[in-house]
Amino acid sequence: MRLKGERHVRIHIETLMKYVVSHMREGERLILGIDGLSRSGKTTLACGLEQELRQSGIATCVLHMDDYIVERAKRYNTDCEPWEEYYRLQWDVIGLEERLFRRLKGTGILELMRYDAEKDSHEIQRAAVSEACVVIIEGVFLQRKEWRKYLDVVAYVDSSRTTRFLRESEITRRKKDVFVNRYWKAEDYYITTVAPARLAELVLHN
Repeated sequence: MRLKGERHVRIHIETLMKYVVSHMREGERLILGIDGLSRSGKTTLACGLEQELRQSGIATCVLHMDDYIVERAKRYNTDCEPWEEYYRLQWDVIGLEERLFRRLKGTGILELMRYDAEKDSHEIQRAAVSEACVVIIEGVFLQRKEWRKYLDVVAYVDSSRTTRFLRESEITRRKKDVFVNRYWKAEDYYITTVAPARLAELVLHN
């Protein structure tokens, strides 16, 4: 069963590789978004694609949106519903548009505030971006209207809720009420209002 899963991932990485190479332009930066809901496999595919690109001599920079969430006090126990805290408050949406997305094409150094979960605080992260390279950004809700226009192409990793939930640890699955009230309601809102699978140029079923 494990080998079947590994082959499945390998096929998706190869598909992404071919897709990226076909969209690259000499001397230019390509901004690739890998969108998908929690536990859909975005990070695995992003890291696998990064490795393939580097082995082919293509400069690559990978950014994980979970690295740029806000402090706990700004996303828990607020006046908003739990699902809204996750969808609207987990990230500084406008701040990231200014500091990250608008600068993807024109800067050699991205200066970002990276979240440290243990300290519940941020530290400065500087990411070097070559003039001609592939920038891979992976994260949930990546095609929200504030960010989508800055991405050249997007791959959406589609995975059923049942499959994704089973990928959680047994301890985490015991807290199902958190998923129902926080995560799944936010996912439903995103799917209904944004239609990410329809917006994406490529859909991978995982």
